[in-house]
Order: sequence, then C-alpha cells, then structure tokens
Amino acid sequence: MRKLFSLILVVFIFSCKSKKAITEEGVANKELSSIKIIQGHYKNEKDFKTIAIRANAKYKDESQSHSVNADIRIKKDEIIWINVKILGFPVAKVLITPEKVSYYEKLNNTYFEGDFSVLSNWLGTDLDFYKVQNLLLGSPVDNLKKEKYETEIENNLYKLFEKERKDTQKEFYFEASNFLLKKEALSQVNKNRELEINYPSHQKQMNIFIPNEIQIKAIQKEEINIALFYKSITFNEDLNFSFSIPEGYEMVTID
Repeated sequence: MRKLFSLILVVFIFSCKSKKAITEEGVANKELSSIKIIQGHYKNEKDFKTIAIRANAKYKDESQSHSVNADIRIKKDEIIWINVKILGFPVAKVLITPEKVSYYEKLNNTYFEGDFSVLSNWLGTDLDFYKVQNLLLGSPVDNLKKEKYETEIENNLYKLFEKERKDTQKEFYFEASNFLLKKEALSQVNKNRELEINYPSHQKQMNIFIPNEIQIKAIQKEEINIALFYKSITFNEDLNFSFSIPEGYEMVTID
C-alpha cells in the first residue's frame, strides 16, 4: 500500500516545464530590506481561475523509484484534481480540497479519505491545501507577510530567515531580477523532519510566473527525492473536476 500511495502522492508536487526559461541573472543588493524583497515577490500575483497541466515526475526513496504521468487541474483556492497514469493507463484519481484529501486506485480497488496529516508526515512539514497549492505554483508555503525576517545575500540570492529560534526553522531564497522563489528550506529539529524545495528555473505565461521544474528533498526517517516537470499548461479553461469513488472499493487507513 505504501508503494502505491507514494506513487500517487508524487503528483501532488508538480511544476511546469517550458521550452524557454526567463532570465534570472539580476545582482542582489545587500542594502535591500526584507520588506522590499517580500513586496517584490508578491507583486508577481498569480491571477487565474483554473490551470490544466500535463506533467511527469520521477520519485525515489531508499527502496524504490517510479516515473509517472498525470493530468492536473487546479481551481484556484478550491480544488486540486489529479488523474494519475502509468504507461498511458489511468491508475488513480486524487482530489484535494481545503477540507480533506481523497483518492482511489484501480489496482487494488481501494480508496482513502482523510485530513492533511498524511501529506504532512510524508513530506516532513505541516501542510494544508493552500500550502500545497503554493508549492505547486512556486510560491512560499507560508505567507511571508505574517512574520518578520532577517535578510542576507547567499550565492547571489536574497535569503530570508527568522532570527528567533522556533520549533520550525524557515529559510527562503529569491533571485534578484523578479524576486522569484528559488529555494525554501523548512526544518523541525525536535521531530527530525526536513524539507527542501528548489525551483531551478521559471517561465512566464499570461503575465504569470510559473516554475519549470521543482526538486524536492524530504527527510523524516528516510530520504525522499522528487524531480518534477510539466509538459504543458493552459489557463482559465472550463474544466471538469468530477470525482466519485467507485462502488465496492475498500477504504484504507494510512499511517
């Protein structure tokens, strides 16, 4: 069961692969305040109603590796819908809403419905619908406007970090051209959990910046690595988000 669920979860964290990447070669200015960096990032507002994505991904942990394809549909702030395919054949569907995570898979005729603790435990940081959505779109998982951050320059990137020690330590790295997120690192030392997300490059469509690729490393008991790509993306189409668990499927619990 864990093997199959890992395969399905991998599609939660997709991003967008474009034929052309935008230039991200600005020079970081050491005098720029954290407030200016945060304001610069949030000027890149992702204004859309829906996104339709064709994606692929590679997943690897200490005992297994997978390659999958998926159709991903997002209705902003409401629904993340995923149709998982292997070798072109549909094998599972996933529905994420602000209230819960649901999926069913065809190989064993099972389904799951529950809260976000499964995703949180799997990726090693506390998640909810909006954090998952942000991760998919290349935005910080947290709202940076709600906290105070120190700033420094590291490898020509603006690094934001919290000076005060907390249960969860957070670092965010931005490039200097458009203040796009390049990396975020979250760690919970008391739980031995770490999550690092890298965005190597971005594209721009309909005046919206979207990452071309996401690289994820999650550590909790074991290390999980995910390399994620989008093959195509379209905005603001009328999309179908239908989802119903077939009759006769058995409900499973996920540790």
